[in-house]
Amino acid sequence: MSILIDEKTRLLVQGITGGEGSFYTRGCIDYGTNVVSGVTPGKGGVLWEDKVPVFNTVGEAVKETNANASIIFVPAAFAADAVFEAANAGLSPIILITEFIPPLDMVKARSFVKERNIYLIGPNCPGVISPGKCKAGIMIPEAFTQGNVGLISRSGTLTYEVAAMLTEQGIGQSTCVGVGGDPIPGTTMAEALELFNQDPQTDAVVLIGEIGGTFEQEAARFIKQRMAKPVVAFVAGGTAPPGRRMGHAGAIVTGTAGRADEKKKSLAGAGVRVAETPPELPDLVKEALKTRQ
Repeated sequence: MSILIDEKTRLLVQGITGGEGSFYTRGCIDYGTNVVSGVTPGKGGVLWEDKVPVFNTVGEAVKETNANASIIFVPAAFAADAVFEAANAGLSPIILITEFIPPLDMVKARSFVKERNIYLIGPNCPGVISPGKCKAGIMIPEAFTQGNVGLISRSGTLTYEVAAMLTEQGIGQSTCVGVGGDPIPGTTMAEALELFNQDPQTDAVVLIGEIGGTFEQEAARFIKQRMAKPVVAFVAGGTAPPGRRMGHAGAIVTGTAGRADEKKKSLAGAGVRVAETPPELPDLVKEALKTRQ
């Protein structure tokens, strides 16, 4: 099985006629994702690349095409409104690729979707892929292969790199979720862990964290209290100087809790196998899977 998306996903693309929306929609379709509709206000009634019907509103698109999930490629200033519109139409998951969204907008968007039990992935993320079933994101599909290990990552690049390392070692993935690197994610690492914990076909989970915030500590608490499956982790940014942003808006150390060593300590204390470098992860995953057999 998989989480969030699978072969039954009927994907709607908000911002399909823009440059990024068009480019990555092609990639999703080439992978086999069922992209059933697009939304661009003012361009309703046309066919995108003679394939996908475009509507002015999400509500119209859902009514006509039975879309059940959304991926968003719209400018940051309009991203929260796009989330509200998709959530009002009942779409889940909503995958928000857009970066540089104001934190206050994300506070409102996260609250809005949580009230409706809708999963929002992102912002500033590579998306979600269930290998062999569905891709709703911007990731390189060759890095992934179908299997029984879940992957959660705050880093987009490490999502691909770690998946490729697992694939090279014959370790397939059930679903890979890029939760994004912003300070206020739609779905936290702990919330994604809960989904994998409930998935009968996921036997272990790889967690890719980074400096900044306390998401890894929250994940560690969930693992210690509720996780029934082994977890392997890597935390990036161990050499980053305090007070300096490193890539993501959320990757800035403003206190001891945000440091890589503190995150690794919390995860190890919850029974997680913690790698010092990404290439160590496949062997740790193999060890974890043996303990589950």
